[in-house]
Amino acid sequence: MGVRTYEQDAKTLELPWPFTGREDELELVRGAMAAGRRGIVVTGPAGRGKTRLITEAIRGTDHVRVTGTPEARHLPLAAFAHLPAVTGSLPGAVRALSGVRLLVVDDAHLLDEDSAALVHQLAANGCTRLIVAACDEASAPGAVSRLWTGELLPRLALAPLPEEDTAALLGAAGFEALTVRRLHRLCRGDLRLLRSLVAALVAGEGLVAVPGTGERAWRGPLPVTPAVRDRLAPVLERAAPGEREILERLAFAEPARPPLYDLDLDVLEGLEAAGLIAVDDAGGVALADPLHGPALRAVTGRLRARRLSRAGADRGAALAAEQRLLEGRLAQLDVRPVATPVGDWAVAEGEPVPAGYAAVRARFARLGGAVRDAAAWAREGLRWAPGDAGCAAELSLAQAESDESGQGFAEGGVYARYGAVRAGEPARALPPGSVLARHAEALARRDGDALDRAATALAERGFLLFAAEAHAQAVRVHRDPRAGRRSRTRALALARRCQGARTPALAGLVLGELTARQRQIVALAAAGLSNKEIAERLTLSVRTVGNHLYSAYTRLGTGDRGALPCLLDRSA
Repeated sequence: MGVRTYEQDAKTLELPWPFTGREDELELVRGAMAAGRRGIVVTGPAGRGKTRLITEAIRGTDHVRVTGTPEARHLPLAAFAHLPAVTGSLPGAVRALSGVRLLVVDDAHLLDEDSAALVHQLAANGCTRLIVAACDEASAPGAVSRLWTGELLPRLALAPLPEEDTAALLGAAGFEALTVRRLHRLCRGDLRLLRSLVAALVAGEGLVAVPGTGERAWRGPLPVTPAVRDRLAPVLERAAPGEREILERLAFAEPARPPLYDLDLDVLEGLEAAGLIAVDDAGGVALADPLHGPALRAVTGRLRARRLSRAGADRGAALAAEQRLLEGRLAQLDVRPVATPVGDWAVAEGEPVPAGYAAVRARFARLGGAVRDAAAWAREGLRWAPGDAGCAAELSLAQAESDESGQGFAEGGVYARYGAVRAGEPARALPPGSVLARHAEALARRDGDALDRAATALAERGFLLFAAEAHAQAVRVHRDPRAGRRSRTRALALARRCQGARTPALAGLVLGELTARQRQIVALAAAGLSNKEIAERLTLSVRTVGNHLYSAYTRLGTGDRGALPCLLDRSA
């Protein structure tokens, strides 16, 4: 098996890579720089986006920046060597920096002991505000870890970027929904790895055009980038020959989970203790990190891969079983996510997907609010079975959920009758006692509290879009303004998870989700002003205007500047 290694540095990636999401975290960091505050420590694994968050937060402010490096970790005050005033003793260095209003310390876990002690003293004295980034998975100097364990500074533990924000980030590169989901699953919040893979896919031949969309899909093997090798290296370095054999067997067995009795139990115990494998309740074994399987397959030689591979294995029965599982859940009015490893693996690897399976996946995703996933699954079925009626119908329904046309309600069965409720009208003959019937009854009574309760029940069953619509309807009937605001916040939070779905029930809510500055800029853009003209009028940089508009587009579920006047009209 030939292996192509991609050496392009992610920093050279010539794609839009704007700051996306993290609004709450951004406000926390900015608030920590306010008068009377001492600063903040931002922690998280490497690649989580700590530096990018801090860079955005301090944009336009006067500050001094220092960075820890592994090469200089044993040199006294090495991180501060570029500052002429910081020389000699630690007390002298503290005095020299006492006039600095804001000190940014990046990669603080790599500071030498003297630099770490200096940062700790500055935090203790309280004269200099500190914004510190550190990896919490590394062995940091004691003086650094005591910044938060000793409660000198508040700590912000940076969570992985949510999938909806990853989708917004990758939207600039034109990736279709299933590719976005695959990248998000493989990277697990490591933005450095994400950039590396995106750069390799764009530079290489891993992307295919999705007809009629302007989007690109990734099907096939994992590019072996330096970041992939970095993630895989610790696994291969610690694995003894017997352990590596099992790891490779598990990699080539995917998506199946071999039973325990097929493998050496002593070796498995060691791998489980190291967190490299996971054992399910049925006794099946799999690699714990979703990246390790495709990475191991990509770096394995052709002859060894042929020996390990389950070439020619018929996955049809497994796909049929997944399809029956999904159909059963649909019949039970339950679209909560379930494990579908065989279908996910097949579409990622570029293997044929039966049209019947693809149509059910599309329907399951659409009813759960994942309208872009639904459209992508329908297109995947049509890719292998052009003209299939089921996939064509699902594609039409998924597209309708994204343009407020209301045509998404034109389907058969219980959901056709429920469509009237979604449109704000009475409905009959819904399954008694079901979550759909509870929504209909609350709407008929114009009971805001009951609508909110129905929305909660819908969300618990996985109907995120329906739940958002029920909360939105509650906004319009609540007499208590506080209750209305609460319903609106919940509606918007759920709608954000629905991949840009735009339905009549949600109309009028979207602009209220923007910040005051974003609404101001959107209004000017809708009036026809260019980014440069907006920047001049508001005394902002063109880059800042562009960033605000990009964030607004993400929240509004559109990238079309021409759609802004229509959005403003609907929310008036």
